[in-house]
Amino acid sequence: MEANYAAHQTPQFRVLSDRQIERVYQATLECLQRTGVNVLNEEARDLLAAAGADVEGVRVRIPPHIIQDAVAATPRSFTLWGRDGRPRIQVVPDRVYFGPGPTCTYFIDPETGERRKVRRGDPGTVARVCDALENIDYVMGLGLIDDVPHHLAPVFEFAEMVANTVKPVLPWAYSVDNVRLIYEIALAVAGDEPSLRRRPFLAFFSTFQAPLVHTDEDLANVLWAAEHDLPIVYLGGGTAGSTAPITGAGLLVIYLAGALSGLAIIQLKRRGTRVCIGGVPQPTDLRTGRPAYGGPEMSLYSAAMSDISRYLGIPFMGTAGASEAKVVDLQAAIESTVQVVLSGLSGATLIHDVGFLDCADIGSLEMVVMTDEIIGMVRRIMRGVEVSDDTLMLDLIDRVGPGGEFLSAKETARRCRSEIWVPTLMDRDPWVTWQAAGAPTMLDRVRERLRQILATHEPVPLPEGAAKKIAAILKQA
Repeated sequence: MEANYAAHQTPQFRVLSDRQIERVYQATLECLQRTGVNVLNEEARDLLAAAGADVEGVRVRIPPHIIQDAVAATPRSFTLWGRDGRPRIQVVPDRVYFGPGPTCTYFIDPETGERRKVRRGDPGTVARVCDALENIDYVMGLGLIDDVPHHLAPVFEFAEMVANTVKPVLPWAYSVDNVRLIYEIALAVAGDEPSLRRRPFLAFFSTFQAPLVHTDEDLANVLWAAEHDLPIVYLGGGTAGSTAPITGAGLLVIYLAGALSGLAIIQLKRRGTRVCIGGVPQPTDLRTGRPAYGGPEMSLYSAAMSDISRYLGIPFMGTAGASEAKVVDLQAAIESTVQVVLSGLSGATLIHDVGFLDCADIGSLEMVVMTDEIIGMVRRIMRGVEVSDDTLMLDLIDRVGPGGEFLSAKETARRCRSEIWVPTLMDRDPWVTWQAAGAPTMLDRVRERLRQILATHEPVPLPEGAAKKIAAILKQA
């Protein structure tokens, strides 16, 4: 008797074998015990010392049992909700979600095309566009607001984003004061602390530095977030050839040592804290000394990091949808496509930096809109091919027979939308139809889609009274 079971194989891109992963992991444990990391936060050093680490000044050498216990204490999955009360993201290895990135200095004005500094209103516009795009799953602000007090820029950014999308938001911060204010804004939206803890619609985003450094400010921020039960994304990495060895394996050790030592600190602060580790593993272009943000190595190494995270059972944040190009052009399309394909097939959980140009210095909504289409194509590939009695369609094949046609079959109409991906922006018309429509290019269609969103999309408003509370928090800050 055949079991009542049907499944299809999801295409997957793996870089490392299990044996290679084990070697990288063991090398990382040796690095942390032999070389250690610089921990510039006193509370974090005290936590590690109490757990049995060797502390000498700011240098901390961490024995394997602390790291292994931290891995065991980290939840294998957690949920990020929308502020509308719907579950949006299951943060677990091999479920893949895409979003933009943070902290670009410049922004391409969607009305004029001007490259300018980021200003108030831009993060809200980014959130509104992301809210409208089907394949963007969470929101980051794309840029550093330049026309507010700089030490409060992350707080203003979060306030704008949360008001303009129901999707989960990933804020960042300069200081504990920033994190506290962001938390107050989140409470104004959620209503109270128990509601926010049960259904968090934000995960706090922070970084560690390569090689092997945790700054005082970054650790203070994540320790505060852990104490208040906020989910955390802790991301770092290194640049091969400058802040990490030139080899991919050496870069992986630098990344993993930073990620796992940070994970240990967070779990020692509050065991069971929901954490997603992450990396942006760029190579160095030795001709310029700049990171090669669009290089194929970044996608290769990021997929290897995803392999390691799957082995450890910890969610991972990678990078895709970015380019070294200065405008949305063929280079931007090529680099973004390669990144989205490889990151999606690698099974990275959260994939950020959609919309980045010029080595993460320019945020572009045109790039976000174009990459949304690319993500849609890749998601169809990720669904694979379902093989079952229903999809083999032997009865239909027998009924149609040799020389027949399947276009008029009711089964074709029933399944066509689920089987065949239909583009939003890609052109599939014949030449004469395309020419009659004015011969629009892909960039023309991207810009028109962006104009439509900005002109017509209205996000779900904040709960009653929340906007006034947020305004009061910003005024007081």
